[in-house]
Amino acid sequence: MTTIAYDPAVQALIDRVAAYLPDDGVRQVEEAYAFAAKSHAGQKRLTGDPYIVHPLDAAMTVAGLQMDASAVAAALLHDVQEDCDVPNAELARLFGADVAKLVDGSTKLDKITWRAPDERPGDQSLQAESLRKMFIAMAEDPRVVIIKLADRLHNMRTLDAKPPEKRIRTAQETMEIYAPLANRFGIWQIKWELEDLSFRYLQPERYKEIAKLIQSKRTVRERYIAQVEKILNDELREHGIDAEVNGRAKHIYSIAQKADKYAAEHKGFEQIYDLLALRVIVSSVGDCYNALGVVHGLWHPIPGQFDDYIASPKESLYQSLHTTVMAIGLRPLEIQIRTTEMHQLAEYGVAAHWRYKEGGARDTRYEDRMSWLRQLLEWQRDISHAEEFVESVKADLFHDQVFVYTPKGEIKEMPAGSTPIDFAYRVHTDLGHKCVGGKVNGRLVSLNYQLQNGDVVEIVSTKSPRGPSRDWLNTNLGYIKTGHSREKIRQWFKKQERAENIERGRETIDKELRRLNLSLSEHGDEILRIFRYETLDDFLAAVGYGGVSTAHMAMRLAPLIHKDDELELPTITGPAPRTQSHSVQVFGTGDLLTQIARCCNPVPGDRIMGYVTRSRGVTIHRADCHNVLHEDETERLVDVDWGRTGDLYPVAVHVEAWDRVGLLRDLSTLVSDEKVNMMGVRTEHDDDRTTHVFLTLETTGVAQLSRVMAKMEAVRGVITVNRQIDGNRRSSGSA
Repeated sequence: MTTIAYDPAVQALIDRVAAYLPDDGVRQVEEAYAFAAKSHAGQKRLTGDPYIVHPLDAAMTVAGLQMDASAVAAALLHDVQEDCDVPNAELARLFGADVAKLVDGSTKLDKITWRAPDERPGDQSLQAESLRKMFIAMAEDPRVVIIKLADRLHNMRTLDAKPPEKRIRTAQETMEIYAPLANRFGIWQIKWELEDLSFRYLQPERYKEIAKLIQSKRTVRERYIAQVEKILNDELREHGIDAEVNGRAKHIYSIAQKADKYAAEHKGFEQIYDLLALRVIVSSVGDCYNALGVVHGLWHPIPGQFDDYIASPKESLYQSLHTTVMAIGLRPLEIQIRTTEMHQLAEYGVAAHWRYKEGGARDTRYEDRMSWLRQLLEWQRDISHAEEFVESVKADLFHDQVFVYTPKGEIKEMPAGSTPIDFAYRVHTDLGHKCVGGKVNGRLVSLNYQLQNGDVVEIVSTKSPRGPSRDWLNTNLGYIKTGHSREKIRQWFKKQERAENIERGRETIDKELRRLNLSLSEHGDEILRIFRYETLDDFLAAVGYGGVSTAHMAMRLAPLIHKDDELELPTITGPAPRTQSHSVQVFGTGDLLTQIARCCNPVPGDRIMGYVTRSRGVTIHRADCHNVLHEDETERLVDVDWGRTGDLYPVAVHVEAWDRVGLLRDLSTLVSDEKVNMMGVRTEHDDDRTTHVFLTLETTGVAQLSRVMAKMEAVRGVITVNRQIDGNRRSSGSA
């Protein structure tokens, strides 16, 4: 090959690919760089750097994963199609169809527009359709997403150049989509950096706090790790085990998560077990278990802190032994033990197995274990609505996994939080339809029991063709977790008689609307517009078979909630609503004190309006509050919007029930289990043995409120539950 003098950054890329690619592969990368540099000539990034710096950095990341020449070349060329108007046909002519396909796929992903969780809802179905395209592109060729991950990584490294609001938006996208994707693909080195960079912008103060805590003890920690590293190395050598032992850095976001978890358990930062960690790399699986014996002989293991991911690999193919021991000075120390091959897989994930060499054989174990990619393609064929598809993907693929067993010992991987019903549908659709109960480790459990690692699950089924329960589709009741189960249940109900679905749908929507003090007759046209159905029967049928999720219904209907002037509810004694000083954004002004109005008690999800008081800052009312609508001094009304904080908001709830012993206890226990604070309670009794319970609950918003009310309706003896818009009135009719 002819030697060409390159800039140091370019030479570093050439040296990296030359270490594992043949000469023709290196030549393809050199040609791709030359074309990209010429195409981007004169273009600058927001940082002021030449634009070529960005694709060069992305290509370095892809090459660091030892991807094939086509992937590295596509990383260099991934912006020329959109930013330089280079036709895809031209790329195919110059670099081949494989490179052109990867560039085209990466360009389509670049066009996806994400919506931050707290933004005002725009076209959610458009976003969902974009997500569907991304997931399908990923399923068809994982290299497309690896290039996109590399692209996003460099964008996150240079995020300071963007305006503050775009930094938050980009960081949120990264934390919600790209970091979980990197995790799902098992690419640890990209996952942890994306998480740390996102965390830095989403919670800057918390990021600095954790970084400072780590840095303050860095010298002591490094000295300690060096000491235990030497002791373990000597002990392994004595037992004839050839091993490489080194310290492992824990990244900041992971430590923050552990710190939050431990704080909830009243434990301190110093008790985080895997803040100090060693990694032991050996040559064989047998040596892994031998090394584990040496470790446990040297230091006492901490009960409940051992995981065998060799016998039960993670969904991403990750394999390793994890144990935590009390080492020198009785300090907890996590130790990971794995083979060299396992270590390569842990660092490179899917890239360690993906091979595109002409005539080369695919890794069959890899093909079997990455069946979730094929599942994506099956789902997108079965599910017609993009929003349902994305819901399934997020629920099933972006969550931690648990490993459970059939009575015959067959292992099943399920998303964390899965239930016996989810397990039944994973085994077979008909078993799910006929499921009437579940046994875990030989004991009968409730159908919403959450499966744990190592559980042996047996499904109790009926021979009669009864079919699934509609309650299973109610997310608030927790019967199913996976999108796979939800879609199979929806399909079953969709096949039922349309008239029955319409009837069931009317019952469901009427119940949901009553909770929010809305009516189908009054708001039917607006509801059809929100959910995008042409006729009421079509909408009710979709609700009936589960095509419209009740979990999101409250949030989507929140803008319609209005005050019914005929409602009367006695004042509930209890603590005064807390003052909100930073949870609401007041447009057109500086920082003003804000507080929630007691007359209408708005919560996040409601449309709101601010009223400038003479001495108490801005009072936040519902936009349709009687006091706002009849305010004479309209110049004192200001536009406001909900902010980003997790503050709580008081809401009045009216429960009508048959009077019985233990009713109030059951309601308060349910509220407590949902982590909702009950600020006040009052009861009234009628002559017909019915009772009225008036509660003031502190909630995070409409979604949480709807979930709590749905569970209250399931309490024995409860007739109706609804929200009271005016805390000084009581309903004169039924809820």
